[in-house]
Amino acid sequence: MRAVVQRCAGASCSVDGSRVGSIRSGLVAFVGIRRDDSEHEVKRLSRKLCGLRVFPDERGRMNRSVRDAGGGVLLIPQFTVYGECGSGYRPSFHEAMQPAAARGLFECLAHEIAVELGQVQTGIFGAFMRVEVTNDGPVTVILDLEPNSKDIS
Repeated sequence: MRAVVQRCAGASCSVDGSRVGSIRSGLVAFVGIRRDDSEHEVKRLSRKLCGLRVFPDERGRMNRSVRDAGGGVLLIPQFTVYGECGSGYRPSFHEAMQPAAARGLFECLAHEIAVELGQVQTGIFGAFMRVEVTNDGPVTVILDLEPNSKDIS
């Protein structure tokens, strides 16, 4: 799994002009699911997102998680984070999981984060979305989890 994570002062996602998810301060995660990912990677990414220390403490150091800061999480399903442009100019998405299987893992990720934080907002899987993010910092982190590996935690 791969997530491009941005700390935000606010973010929202709309589909066909209707808002489907929004948060105030917190994290926006653009999530791609790799073809060989499983629930193991879902649990690892959930732990990483909920524990990622990118919010300032009382001294201004990035030392607090979204949980510590009382922020929200907006998950955006985005297979294009697996776009590879190694040869040519048109991205290849051969590493991305097929949509039917990826949808289930994305929903599982949303559930895991909701259990950890109490709630999570999401975009609509497979829809054309308009995402608005007010970056805070800006702080952007890429979480790239290799399948079947273990995290230090």
